[in-house]
Amino acid sequence: MSAYGPTGPTELLVIAKEPVPGRVKTRLCPPFSPAEAAELAAAALADTLKTVLALPARRRVLVLDGRPGPWVPPGVEVVPQSAGGLDERLAAAFGRCTGPALLVGMDTPQITAALLAPALAPDAWERCDAWFGPAEDGGFWALGLAQPDPALLRGVPMSVPETGAVQRRRLVEAGLAVRDLPVLLDVDTAADAHRVAADAPGGRFAAALGRLTAAGAGAR
Repeated sequence: MSAYGPTGPTELLVIAKEPVPGRVKTRLCPPFSPAEAAELAAAALADTLKTVLALPARRRVLVLDGRPGPWVPPGVEVVPQSAGGLDERLAAAFGRCTGPALLVGMDTPQITAALLAPALAPDAWERCDAWFGPAEDGGFWALGLAQPDPALLRGVPMSVPETGAVQRRRLVEAGLAVRDLPVLLDVDTAADAHRVAADAPGGRFAAALGRLTAAGAGAR
């Protein structure tokens, strides 16, 4: 838990899919089966939500594509994702916010409270309008807005190598003062999964990957 208390001015959003085989982490197949990929997705989401719960925030909201289950921990609100492309869904998630908001995805289970602390500190929004977390693949893993404006996301091409560059440029061209968080690796492929697990060996994701690997996943 942060030294400055369990609450803060910022809403924390996690955008995710329900971990259903065949709908999540499909790029892990092969070497993993759809059921194994879903197990890894569930573990990644569990790690992410655990970190979110350890951070100071006004609200902690899971923006979910699918149905919530008993895997949603107490203290996390659940709202459905809107229709449309990812840019529209992200825009709608921010559009529901009534104050500063920071959004992360479920593909970076290695995030820690310390990593996100600068964007959630009491002075996080002093002389700062946006926080941006770039991903190694050219996307982004975190986006924070002092004044959430859906127009800042609509029309940004998603899931392409230039996604992050276009999104950050959109913020700058809107006249926002942008601060950057560290570059992180998203879990998309099996190689990514092993790298992320090595960076966060104590998490549920690393445990699930280790168990599946020991059981022979990928040897088929």
